[in-house]
Amino acid sequence: MKALVTGCAGFIGSHITESLLEKGIEVVGIDCFTDYYPRRYKENNLKNAQKNKNFTLFEEDILSLEEFPEVDYIFHQAAQAGVRKSWGSDFSQYTSDNILVTQKLLEYYKNKSIKKFVYASSSSVYGDAGLPMKEDLLLKPVSPYGVTKLAAENLCYLYYKNYGIPTVSLRYFTVYGPRQRPEMAIHLFVKAILGNELITVYGDGKQTRDFTYVSDIVDANLKAAFGDVEGEVFNVGGGTKISVNELIRILEENIGMTANVEYIEKQKGDVNDTLADSNKIRILGWEPSVKIHEGIGNFVKWYKGLG
Repeated sequence: MKALVTGCAGFIGSHITESLLEKGIEVVGIDCFTDYYPRRYKENNLKNAQKNKNFTLFEEDILSLEEFPEVDYIFHQAAQAGVRKSWGSDFSQYTSDNILVTQKLLEYYKNKSIKKFVYASSSSVYGDAGLPMKEDLLLKPVSPYGVTKLAAENLCYLYYKNYGIPTVSLRYFTVYGPRQRPEMAIHLFVKAILGNELITVYGDGKQTRDFTYVSDIVDANLKAAFGDVEGEVFNVGGGTKISVNELIRILEENIGMTANVEYIEKQKGDVNDTLADSNKIRILGWEPSVKIHEGIGNFVKWYKGLG
């Protein structure tokens, strides 16, 4: 078997790549190493994969390519991330990297014999929907980022409906764990606590998130790829809805240090609360296995080993 992983050097993409390689699956990875965060992080993410003879890396922008490898499975993780940065002039980057890239891949593979196209969507497509967030809710994203993720999700469905591409879209809920991007909350908070620096919280800290550990995300991707279901959308949530303030307390307990916290105005595009209804994805045999305290402990251990 052979798989294509786009965004293979990123947080989630690198974990999926390693998991596939461990199963003896040949992996072709594509990553353009954007400067959204330092290149050294991504290079470090790939150091294990690059020791494996079944891994091939292409450092390319997907939009610049005319052909893609013949593969059985596609794990489309590549995207321009970040809710707060997606406003204004930066929106063109999001439309390019999140919508046009997805359309190009689907267009190329529409007449190819692939077994599954798994797309990484986001809970941002819901906006401030009622809780728990169910796949059949009316979607009203409140950030440009969320709009682009939903547009790409819709592209996956229409290529499934019109061309029979076996797509599955997974709506990730606040993913964390080793290799988490450096601008994400848990990464920032751990860095600040260990360095006795100030943590900046947007809003009053009472906003809640459903945190999902990265190994559970990888498991959902593999079950979506190797299962029989296609043309569907699934939530992937960790089942742990806690406030930002509670998260900081868990980090303090784990690290053994007190956080210095500053509260500032809420940012545009930030939703108040998220909580996945994860009943539907159980048809794939998936459920979260890593609880927040265990996951935070794993992350802190990984972070301390970075230096």
